Amino acid sequence: MKTGTVKVDFLARVEGEGGLYVKVKDNAVTDVKLNIFEPPRFFEAFLRGRSFREAPDITARICGICPVAYQMSSVHAMEDACGVKVGGQLRALRRLLYCGEWIESHTLHVYLLHAPDFLGYADGIQMAKDHPEAAGRGLKLKKIGNEIVTLLAGREIHPINVRVGGFYKAPARRDLEPLVERLKWARDAALETVKWVAGFPFPDFEQDYLFVALRHPDEYPFNEGRLVSSEGLDISVNEYDLHFIEEHVQHSNALHSLMKGQRTYFVGPLARYNLNFDRLSPVAQQAARDAGLGPVCRNPFQSIIVRSVETLYACDEALRILDAYEPPEQPGIEVQPRAAIGYGCTEAPRGILYHRYRLDRQGTILDAKIVPPTSQNLKTMEHDLLQFVPKFLDLPPEKLRWQCEQAVRNYDPCISCATHYLKLEIDREP
Repeated sequence: MKTGTVKVDFLARVEGEGGLYVKVKDNAVTDVKLNIFEPPRFFEAFLRGRSFREAPDITARICGICPVAYQMSSVHAMEDACGVKVGGQLRALRRLLYCGEWIESHTLHVYLLHAPDFLGYADGIQMAKDHPEAAGRGLKLKKIGNEIVTLLAGREIHPINVRVGGFYKAPARRDLEPLVERLKWARDAALETVKWVAGFPFPDFEQDYLFVALRHPDEYPFNEGRLVSSEGLDISVNEYDLHFIEEHVQHSNALHSLMKGQRTYFVGPLARYNLNFDRLSPVAQQAARDAGLGPVCRNPFQSIIVRSVETLYACDEALRILDAYEPPEQPGIEVQPRAAIGYGCTEAPRGILYHRYRLDRQGTILDAKIVPPTSQNLKTMEHDLLQFVPKFLDLPPEKLRWQCEQAVRNYDPCISCATHYLKLEIDREP
């Protein structure tokens, strides 16, 4: 293709509704647009005027795949505003809950949404006909992640047991014991997953990304840490707005995020891995090395390996938490509101998820800001396509379109999460 367009009206195997437009002229890519036409959600507006205690249940409805991430970011922001810090076994249970979400979300993406691209299938159903063992392993692995979320948070979709200050009910040790043997199987299955995806064919495509992720002094990041980057950024979560901005683009109902100075940046598994490889458990580090990865990976197509390594880590970490678990004396601590601004940021499966709330003295939410990981990656997705498409212009149009879709699916975009904005223009004639 020397001149023409690559147009995908509806992106397949991504969560939400979006399209893709690439314009080519004289062997050069002149324009790339991710057209996000999913209707706006307006969750920040829904939150205004509600009690701070309602935020976890409301924000959990933003996404059916990663509701825990939205709950945890809102809970941490509310506790920050109220001057409360949750520790001990309650903190451990939150970390275990996050393990469950990573397992189910990563497994869904790896097996059903992303693997078909590498194996040449239109969807996971077609792939399963020829790879029944792999498909069965993926479904069982995802189910175990769902079971963790259900046990700790009340149900697997839009969980209801999380509250500001902890949980409404904490499990007894006997409630968690049945998970141990299942997680041992899951850890083995996750290791097998890493080996499986490591054999996929990957395009030779590396980029010099600006990675951004949380980093904790002792742990691979889930709920807590400082925001760091591959270029030396090291800030507390409450400094986020000083370094990152959002802007509206005409072709999208999702805002695009930039670091100040108009820098695109990359969040998610690849960013976490590159900035926190030394925090992975030994079994996860070794699996990554055996899969051909070092501490640094800059090929976005190999993110499927990194997601599999993170799934292995989540299984291993869940077993560690279960082994040390002792039921807390109370399922939560009492939290009293105050007039303040609270900040929270956790690592959703797709990357950092930032929440900011302003409360009055009664704990009524006066203002809310939520920045999903997908909106933070949209600029980088478009930039990837600008760099990727010229290398493959000799492909037939259908094959090129497939490769472009695959490049977008590298990010596991959650489009519904990202659509919080709608530009309304009223032209009043005299």
